Amino acid sequence: MRKNIKITAAAAATAALALGLSACGTDSDPSAKSDTGAGADTSKALVVAASPTPHADILEFVAKNLAAKEGLKLEVKEFTDYVLPNTATETGQVDANFFQHQPYLDDFNKKKNTHLVSVGAVHLEPLGLYSKKAEGLKDIKAGQTIAVPNDTTNEGRALQLLAENGLITLKDGVGTSAKLSDITDKKGLEFKELEAATVPRALNDVDAAVINGNYAIEADLKPGKDSLVLEKADGNPYANIVAVKEGNEKDVRVQKLVKLLHSDEVKKFIEDTYQGSIVPAFGTATKS
Repeated sequence: MRKNIKITAAAAATAALALGLSACGTDSDPSAKSDTGAGADTSKALVVAASPTPHADILEFVAKNLAAKEGLKLEVKEFTDYVLPNTATETGQVDANFFQHQPYLDDFNKKKNTHLVSVGAVHLEPLGLYSKKAEGLKDIKAGQTIAVPNDTTNEGRALQLLAENGLITLKDGVGTSAKLSDITDKKGLEFKELEAATVPRALNDVDAAVINGNYAIEADLKPGKDSLVLEKADGNPYANIVAVKEGNEKDVRVQKLVKLLHSDEVKKFIEDTYQGSIVPAFGTATKS
């Protein structure tokens, strides 16, 4: 059984605020026992916050084809941003989320003082450089503008992609935490920082844009075909994970979900559905 609820950013923010106010005065210790821990009621649906594509699509496949055999009920709440799924998981509005990679989660925990942990990696969404004006990297020239995601981890990841393909030069050793100020040679390029979800909509207004895989697919782009250049999967630390609040890792429902997401059936679904635009990356993500 899957119950799918779409949540806009504004509606979710209102709900999260109301929940946060009602939770004032409760135990904030992340290790405190909750009703979603090891002793959770397994007859209740597991509520998972997810980005629409491909996360909710993958969860829908699990719900329709695999969950019943494990006695698992899924309720999926779709969020269209990269903040509210984590705050909703932290406050208990949802039991888990599936939308982010480990470096983003680590950065979020540090900045927002949340207590979220990964329970398993599922897939990789290769970041790509796209353009409506350039046919290849050689067409990206001085004076042109490239849009990049503005959150810490995805901007660093985007700048590394550009550096690896010779479009910019970065300071030595900055790694995936690179910022625009770490560019030592812009080669005449200008940069426009935008929220990751809005970058595809800006594609007509800039010369090129670095877009997250899920948002590219939502915008009807085919990463394996339409990108000028695409991240390599080998050794990539940005596999997307299922996350829960610390202390809820042993929730039987969560463990069942992770088991199903790591199944051969889900691997085949990802490979057949996304044709290389999304790739399986099963395993346990480590801190960045």
